[in-house]
Amino acid sequence: MHQSIVSCGALSRRALLSTAAAFAIVLAGTSVAVAHNDDRGEGHGKKAWIASWAASAHGLYPSGTAVAQPNLSFAFPTPEANDQTFRLIVRPNLWGETFRLRFSNFFGTKAVTLDDVHLGLQASAGAVVPGTNQRVTFGRSRSVTIQPGQLVWSDAVELEVVEEAGTSALEGRKLAVSFHVVGTSGPMTWHSKGMQTSYITNPGAGAHGADLGDVAFPNSTTSRYFLDMLDVMAPADTFVVAAFGDSITDGTASTLNEDDRWPDDLFRRLRAAYGNRISLVNEGIGGNRILSDAGGGGPPALGRLDRDVFSLSGIGAVVWLEGINDLSGGATAEAVIDGIRQGERLIHGRGLKLIQATITSAKRNNTANPAADLDRDNRRKTVNAFIRSAGIFDSMADYDAVTIDPASGEMRAEFLSNSTTNTIDHLHPNRAGYLNMAGSVDISVLAPPAKKHGRD
Repeated sequence: MHQSIVSCGALSRRALLSTAAAFAIVLAGTSVAVAHNDDRGEGHGKKAWIASWAASAHGLYPSGTAVAQPNLSFAFPTPEANDQTFRLIVRPNLWGETFRLRFSNFFGTKAVTLDDVHLGLQASAGAVVPGTNQRVTFGRSRSVTIQPGQLVWSDAVELEVVEEAGTSALEGRKLAVSFHVVGTSGPMTWHSKGMQTSYITNPGAGAHGADLGDVAFPNSTTSRYFLDMLDVMAPADTFVVAAFGDSITDGTASTLNEDDRWPDDLFRRLRAAYGNRISLVNEGIGGNRILSDAGGGGPPALGRLDRDVFSLSGIGAVVWLEGINDLSGGATAEAVIDGIRQGERLIHGRGLKLIQATITSAKRNNTANPAADLDRDNRRKTVNAFIRSAGIFDSMADYDAVTIDPASGEMRAEFLSNSTTNTIDHLHPNRAGYLNMAGSVDISVLAPPAKKHGRD
């Protein structure tokens, strides 16, 4: 164990928006270094930090599009936090006795101070299971100040409940991450499309991170604020997969609070096949593009690979679905193909596996302009033909083939109805569609490497 602190001064938000620039992180306090494929300890018994959950920050509240978002005017009369406590609910995909948290002020314009940070097992709603709510520190301090443009890791925090219950008993359970914003935060870095209900106190309510009940948290939200990553201490040869993409990866039209986005469904397949040797995190952003900043859609995929994928502890593979927002924005098929080629070179250049997914149909999404709708669909088909024939990926997941109605070229009717809201947009698959997509992935490509010394 050693202290590792790296300055973020060389990283500008402007650079990330335009290029896949070199990435840096602030690591606060005593911690184990981030574990990548090229620097992890190997062999029986070695442990390292492994990514267990993530949510890509895309901009400042209230940019972007949340799903089933409650009225937040009482929680945030102005677009900032003010002496209030957040209780964010997250589901780890890999459990262990020791966790650490990463907080982000990446898009902020003002330093943010957090204190009264706690990590515990969610009971129900905003309540925490008694005896599990553990204090989180930063360099052994109970508070941390995050400068604009920076990300900060916490110290390691032990959860005795995991040792007592065992990881198998906690499969599917969720953690409550509580933190108090001291004073006013200024513009808040966030991830709008959380598809998970979390909880916030009223402004001026003060610190309530240690509370076990949820009486102090009257406001609910379906978004993430400040928190963007959760690591767990696990065997060093654990294999991490990143699901990378836009709103279809982020989970629009899936079921609120039920974890049935295609990355969730894919993870359940991987867990059934490979047990605790594998983790998967979702790095989708609604509205994201490969080539350009889409405003509420956050930095382009090529510009955020360093922050959202290559920085993941233990990362070994990427499943990438993206391009429909570029095409909707007028990008040519050739430009999108060139962007995918650039991403492939960057991903393979890091020694990671890449499964590239074909783009699902958005036909009839633009009913106001049928000619433009058809033109976009033709460009989509050109991109998909490239993905199917390029031969540069470790595997291809044909999400288009398993969701399309061949007779109409539209998404199949049974995949159109949103699983949370009563809408059909002819763009986002529902729970049934996501199940089909995840089922089409060749998971043998994502198999963890065989353990050395003949150990399984």
